[in-house]
Amino acid sequence: MLSALLGMHHQLDLAERSIAVHRDRLAQLVQPGRHISGHEVSHVLDCVRRLAEAVAVRDTQATTVSAVLQSLGRASPPEPTSATTAPAVPAPPAEPASATPGR
Repeated sequence: MLSALLGMHHQLDLAERSIAVHRDRLAQLVQPGRHISGHEVSHVLDCVRRLAEAVAVRDTQATTVSAVLQSLGRASPPEPTSATTAPAVPAPPAEPASATPGR
């Protein structure tokens, strides 16, 4: 379980870094006053696609980690047994030892 959680944490961290990189690159490509040529349009679209993928991965990992961590909480204590339970069956009486030794 710990290994799975650490793997999810790694994927979540990787997605966060990817979001930051693609967000910065997109901001660089679409600076106000900058002319975007036909060649750069494909770069903008690719950057937007990668950013959307990184956000989707982050959201999925965050949801999964949250669900796993919530499932690790302690279960509620068992409810006390009710008085209507049947009493335990008594053990049969022990047989008396024979007075004559066996052959």
